[in-house]
Amino acid sequence: MNSLVYIAFQDNDNARYIVEAIVADNPHAEVQHQPAMIRVQASQRLEIHRQTVEDKLGREWDIQEMLIDVITLGGNVEEEEDSFILHWN
Repeated sequence: MNSLVYIAFQDNDNARYIVEAIVADNPHAEVQHQPAMIRVQASQRLEIHRQTVEDKLGREWDIQEMLIDVITLGGNVEEEEDSFILHWN
């Protein structure tokens, strides 16, 4: 059985760019649009890379900015300056 990791964002302009970046880096990810929320889930692992988000936003981006838009997440977190990874061991 595969365990899903997930992250859910408030549905706003900033979060939509982050979700685009997540899907670009994780083609296996599933995106669910719900009222006022966007949930991204995948089996075992999701990676969010600063450079990909910056490319989508068209500006510099600090991973900590993402937390303003996060509603909830599930999985073990590995946070570095250039990446935010959700995974199950």
